[in-house]
Amino acid sequence: MTQPAARGPLHMIGNAHIDAVWLWQWQEGYQEVRATFRSALDRMDEYPDYVFTADSVAYFSWVDEHDPELFERIRKRVSEGRFEIVGGWWVEPDCNIPGGEAYVRHALYSQRWLAEHLGVIATVGCNVDPFGHNAALPQLLSKARLDSYAFLRPQRHERELPGQKFWWEAPDGSRVLAYRIPHEYCSPGGEISGHVTKAVQQLPVTTEPLMVFYGVGNHGGGPTIENIESIKQLAERDLFPEMFPSTMRRFFDEARSFDGIPVHATELQPHAIGCYAAHSGVKRQNRLAEQALLAAEKWSTVAAEVSGMPDATAELAHAWKQVLFNQFHDIAAGTAIEPAYDDARDQLGEAKSIAARLANRSIQSIARQIDIPAETAMVPVAVFNPHAWPVTATVELELGYPAPLRGAIALSEGRDGHLVDVQEVRSAATANGRRRIAFKATVPPLGYQLYTMRPGDTSYHLGRPSGGRLTLDNGVVRAEIDPATGWLKALGTATGPNLVASGVAHAQVIDDDTDTWSHGVRSLWKTAGAFEVTGVRRLADGPVRQMVRVESAYQDSRLVEEFVLDAESDAIEMRVTVDWRERLKALKLCFPFALRQSEATHEIPYGHLVREQNREEVPSHAWVDVSGDGGGVAVLNDGKYSFAVDGSSAGRPVLAMTVVRSPVYAWHDPRRLDDDGVYEYLDQGIQRFTYRLQPHEGDWRAAGVVRRAAELNQPVTPLVECFHAGPLPVSQSYLAVTGADHVVFSVVKRAEDNDGTVILRGYETAGRPAEVTVDVLGRSFDTAFRPHEVKTLRLSRETEAGPVELDLLEWDPAAPPPIP
Repeated sequence: MTQPAARGPLHMIGNAHIDAVWLWQWQEGYQEVRATFRSALDRMDEYPDYVFTADSVAYFSWVDEHDPELFERIRKRVSEGRFEIVGGWWVEPDCNIPGGEAYVRHALYSQRWLAEHLGVIATVGCNVDPFGHNAALPQLLSKARLDSYAFLRPQRHERELPGQKFWWEAPDGSRVLAYRIPHEYCSPGGEISGHVTKAVQQLPVTTEPLMVFYGVGNHGGGPTIENIESIKQLAERDLFPEMFPSTMRRFFDEARSFDGIPVHATELQPHAIGCYAAHSGVKRQNRLAEQALLAAEKWSTVAAEVSGMPDATAELAHAWKQVLFNQFHDIAAGTAIEPAYDDARDQLGEAKSIAARLANRSIQSIARQIDIPAETAMVPVAVFNPHAWPVTATVELELGYPAPLRGAIALSEGRDGHLVDVQEVRSAATANGRRRIAFKATVPPLGYQLYTMRPGDTSYHLGRPSGGRLTLDNGVVRAEIDPATGWLKALGTATGPNLVASGVAHAQVIDDDTDTWSHGVRSLWKTAGAFEVTGVRRLADGPVRQMVRVESAYQDSRLVEEFVLDAESDAIEMRVTVDWRERLKALKLCFPFALRQSEATHEIPYGHLVREQNREEVPSHAWVDVSGDGGGVAVLNDGKYSFAVDGSSAGRPVLAMTVVRSPVYAWHDPRRLDDDGVYEYLDQGIQRFTYRLQPHEGDWRAAGVVRRAAELNQPVTPLVECFHAGPLPVSQSYLAVTGADHVVFSVVKRAEDNDGTVILRGYETAGRPAEVTVDVLGRSFDTAFRPHEVKTLRLSRETEAGPVELDLLEWDPAAPPPIP
């Protein structure tokens, strides 16, 4: 055996990486957790110096709910320090796809569960299997009492880092001590000298402490007797003079005591770039579930304060845990077997159903207190805005044909305010007795506005198309569609230049023979062809909405894009239906822009990053903006995560959104596909999603892109009401933030302590300091944000008292964890 160069103390971390779901469904993962933990505890009985390390709090909750005897054994070993719990999150999630608040909930529910049930919290973050790590994580980790972080990917051949260990710094300046583990996180079940040698050969020559993982994962039971015996034998030889069973906590405590640790101040990418697009369905359902829960949580908090609705904290926690579990890296990344996605659909559906019921119960309990006197031939409608700023949005309202509203409708703001234009739009029902109308509503921050409908034709419009014009213009945005290509040949603000370039196909079909992960590549842009137009027609013309429908085809696949421009809107909305029938191909929607000196900015969880325009696939969230001389265009979306920007042509950057990939389910290189094999391919059939193109002058900050993306993902909610007396006025706000429009308060919730207090969480979006005034639920206070800061505040039950800043676990950051 080759003698390794490293001579620092070698901390051997006994573990058993368990994928809750991957090439199996969750029930098998559930059983494997129990078997593995039992095996680890048995090894402790046999070897007094043996230590076992595990993460994923969901696994401990499983044992607690079905095997109390085994859980007591775990509790005993935890108290002795021999069963180390790391991670502090519900599972090892994908570290690119979940929203910022989801990472907070991973820590919030998990750390508090550990404190309550095992009398400890994790202090070391651990995500060794996920496929890259977003740049916001150091702040979210450190504010959840995790001061260190272990990971594996990207590996050495994928990303050069300043050291094996380094300070990983978030945009706000928060740091955790990070360590890229060498070689692998699991080992063979027998003698492990070869495994250790490979790991040590990847480590620097140093006298500082180093860390190597061992143990058999995924149905292997963790460290075996042969593993442990071979470590004892290796430790007795000259090759590894200081080699011993250890904990991650001990390693990081020793590692941080050395000077000269380098700093890495951006994301940890890339690895497996196909994971940003694989399985469109689960990714969009994740986005929808996250956003639905955030909105329901706000409204339930307001309803509890306003109408005394019972506390929904436990109900929301249960729903969130369904989402968190399905953010497990092999589920959210799209790399699990097909039956696993039937389970994910059901579990995410449960979360969405809980959110829908809770939101409905909450807004109805608020609406029933609005004072709405009875009036002949009048129908009231309350519109609810979930955001902490005023929102003007187009409301679509499905109606029956109540006697007073069989014909033209006159819509007023309030009980008898100014008239608002109403336009007929396509109903969801193809039957008599139903209709759908659209109107523009302006709603106060986290509040509602009452509108009233009466018979009348003064402001009523059928919205029928007037000719075949392919221009869209509302005085704010103007656009023109080329009938030959089915794509825009002009787009801009009313007074700005045309921001669209020509010469690039919009809907490009990409050859993609990579495995499900797209191992070994960084770009997916080998064009095989493009969709060709089969039909263009104007569907609507009116003061509320203009719409053009474009149909196109590629072989057996079909694409429909409906271009929608509403009154006062600063963006063109694209309603997309894809019927995808291709295999080992991908679909990119491409946006060529006429911009010089361009810069591409991508939303990440609770933040943003400027990235290179090098055609490489990158993970982004609800918006990507390309700006340059003369303005820019932001692309907003409601469930896509895979983007690339090609800046190789001067003055014509191309932003591409990968909307479909169709590899074989759970196909892992180097396994080759049989020519005559029967396989199931991802993303076959129909999917629907929405994106918006927001042209702007100046940069994305001045254009309010963050807010516009939030409004797309959490739309306003209309509610047809009835007559009743009540204490509430026709318009009301429950949270307003003024002083800086680049602070977003995304969370309003009840405290997990069930003490009746309210928690607010906000974050700074532009990379600039901010001072804001917050008016919330009858009280007002000022607070400041550092650039990129995520801040959590607790409101006292006494209205005169100021807010108290907490960590993400809703504890005093200066105090030790409140262990029962």
